[in-house]
Amino acid sequence: MILRDDFLWGASTSAYQVEGASKEDGKGLSVQDVKQLPEGTADFTVSSDHYHRFREDIALMAKMGLKAYRFSIAWTRIYPDGVGSINELGIRHYSEVIDTCLNYGITPIVTMYHFDLPASLEALGGWRNRSTIDAFVRYSRTLFEHFGNRVKYWLTINEQNMMVLFGDAVGTSGKDEDTRQTLYQQSHHMLLAQAKAMKLCHELLPDALIGPAPNICCIYPRTCAPEDILAAQDFEALRNWLYLDAAVLGDYNPLALNILKRKGVAPIMLPGDMEILKSAKPDFIAFNYYNTITVQAPTDSAKANQKQDQQTGTSEPGFFEGVDNPYLGKTKFGWEVDPIGFRTTLRAIYERYRLPLLVTENGLGDYDTVDQNGEITDDYRIDYLRKHIIQMQMAAEDGVQIIGYCPWSAIDLISTHEGIRKRYGFIYVNRTDHDVLDLRRIPKKSFYWYRDVIRSGGIGQ
Repeated sequence: MILRDDFLWGASTSAYQVEGASKEDGKGLSVQDVKQLPEGTADFTVSSDHYHRFREDIALMAKMGLKAYRFSIAWTRIYPDGVGSINELGIRHYSEVIDTCLNYGITPIVTMYHFDLPASLEALGGWRNRSTIDAFVRYSRTLFEHFGNRVKYWLTINEQNMMVLFGDAVGTSGKDEDTRQTLYQQSHHMLLAQAKAMKLCHELLPDALIGPAPNICCIYPRTCAPEDILAAQDFEALRNWLYLDAAVLGDYNPLALNILKRKGVAPIMLPGDMEILKSAKPDFIAFNYYNTITVQAPTDSAKANQKQDQQTGTSEPGFFEGVDNPYLGKTKFGWEVDPIGFRTTLRAIYERYRLPLLVTENGLGDYDTVDQNGEITDDYRIDYLRKHIIQMQMAAEDGVQIIGYCPWSAIDLISTHEGIRKRYGFIYVNRTDHDVLDLRRIPKKSFYWYRDVIRSGGIGQ
């Protein structure tokens, strides 16, 4: 195994999914606070109450041996309306979170924007409005100025590609009248905002490191038929390289852009936009990985028009159609499990861009339960993570430069569209979708297993 001595063994959360306190201490509402959730699914008003319990939670993370904690800052805690006056209570809160991490020797990895656009900005057009670019840059400057002396690793935008491709699933699709062109226009504005933020970070914080955080996975053709190969290439360009090429190379992927033009959904680019994209370069690439996706050449089947979530594939009439992979098993929530695909994805990203890689999400959602002894025996999660970590180590032996691994999630949190019933954490939070209960924290079996992995520096040493 070839993992660096300072490898960032960590775990991840996001603000709206874990914090709660949705209207406390001056926080404004985000699009996640006002969206309509499936009936019977917990909202984000309390979540896992990490806002009030972060000291307890970070102490448990330290007991688990985490070297890093990847969390997001809620834009609406800093600027309740997205713009205007700074909320000093929000600044104070995250300053205390960062200091608590550092006091335990845990490296904070900060996501600047994780699906939670201020609702006030959305009412003004959100990312459709170019003014949101300036609002994000101002917000970024505030984060860099207040926390940059203690935070080395910055992530710009979490899963921008999912916000475009699967906005309904993650609650970011915006207005009902949004068209596909509108969504790609929003994406273009996010890319510009990201580039400006990265450039600003390098100007203000020369010792800091910053990078994008999309959801990336390898795309398999269903067969070796040439038509299926083309379909896989098309989807890979649209799902992966459109966003990373723009972030890393400062240019749109030509294959993806041509597809958008042929579909009549390409974004409008103003003079100077491409210069903005080319003006910034990330120091590393963060990415989230859960599974791979298999596609075939398009057919006229009804499945091509079915609504799917961010991990169960997609279809684009005339270009590709998502299908099941018969060689892979699935989680209880229908997500395919592909540890080897994790290795191939790591190799593909590194070979393409030659930048260090930071894994910011990888994990298994399941129906965890407390047994009669008060314990949570999540052997299925241990099996999932073990297989993925082994493949990550093999990717490192292949020559891929990997700087950290932060599975999803540090503690149980509210899934974006499937509630608390879908648990990911190493630490159980005692609540349900219907009852907050006492929110007691209980380390799961995976907690102690991951502690031992970290102590050993990996698996198999």
